[in-house]
Amino acid sequence: YVQEFGNARVPMKFTPNPSLGVWVRNQRIKYKKFRNGNTSCGITEEQIRLLSSIGFEWILKNNESWEVRYQELESYVQEFGNARVPIMFAPNPSLGYW
Repeated sequence: YVQEFGNARVPMKFTPNPSLGVWVRNQRIKYKKFRNGNTSCGITEEQIRLLSSIGFEWILKNNESWEVRYQELESYVQEFGNARVPIMFAPNPSLGYW
């Protein structure tokens, strides 16, 4: 993804590889827990170092979060043919709320 798009901001619903977006989100959640002292959260210092070495962005700024939601919305439109995301959209609650 980084080689193709130049960043590691994988949309939650990345159509070519849906599990990648979920995995990226989970790494950010684990990182936050790790930084708050939970070293048994499922991510190691080595994994953090490896992801950082490819430009992984651990914390997205609000502007970038908007971009991520927009990319997710584009994927939703491709899949469902409209932008009417239900508020309680189970596969991606953040998109429904956005």
